[in-house]
Amino acid sequence: MAVRTAARPVPQTTRKSWWRRPWIGPLALLVLAFLSFSLPPYLALDPAQSRVPQPDGFPAHYWFLVGHVVFGSIAMGGAVLQIWPWLRRTHPVIHRNVGRAYVFAGVLPSGLMALTIGSQSPFGPVTRVSDVLGAVLWIGCTIAGWRAVRERRFGDHRKWMIRSVTLTFSIIVNRVISPIAMIILEPQIPTTFGGSTLAYSQSVGAISAWGGLAFAVIVSQLILERRPAKKPASVR
Repeated sequence: MAVRTAARPVPQTTRKSWWRRPWIGPLALLVLAFLSFSLPPYLALDPAQSRVPQPDGFPAHYWFLVGHVVFGSIAMGGAVLQIWPWLRRTHPVIHRNVGRAYVFAGVLPSGLMALTIGSQSPFGPVTRVSDVLGAVLWIGCTIAGWRAVRERRFGDHRKWMIRSVTLTFSIIVNRVISPIAMIILEPQIPTTFGGSTLAYSQSVGAISAWGGLAFAVIVSQLILERRPAKKPASVR
């Protein structure tokens, strides 16, 4: 006698609509606001509007800085699109093209210029070390992610690009830390810094530079170690 068994219902998995992902919209607005504030002075091509003092003996510093900012802006805009799940899932061709722009028109030229201006930073040797190290990590993680996707190692590609993108966004954290450090440390100029405004400005630069880099390392690791949400058990 044959025994009939009821077929188990296949659990339906639903994908969240793009507007139901609460982080992508605020992130895009944050990047837009940051670029609206940071980019215009350098598009004017007027050294007098630069927010970074030109170091002695490096007359081309401003032009490297302009290139770094412009290409870095391309990287930031591309990063937002690259981590947008809806675009990646529904428009893979656009995702790949934006990815190429992120790497070759964003991170690589901006990172190489960051190496140049970072090694000559007017904010002191501690900031120079952070700037150069950050540029090396930014370029290295991006190249590793690009190579991984070329070799169809998509898991490795995701890991390296998470690191790359957090390094891309770390400059925003840097700019948030800087005024906070200024407010906290300014009253200490006569005491801690012995009246030296140079020591004060170099300390602010070092704190913001290393703070932004630490943010990128910590946040990327937290994302990589995050466990996916457990699926609800199917009813038998």
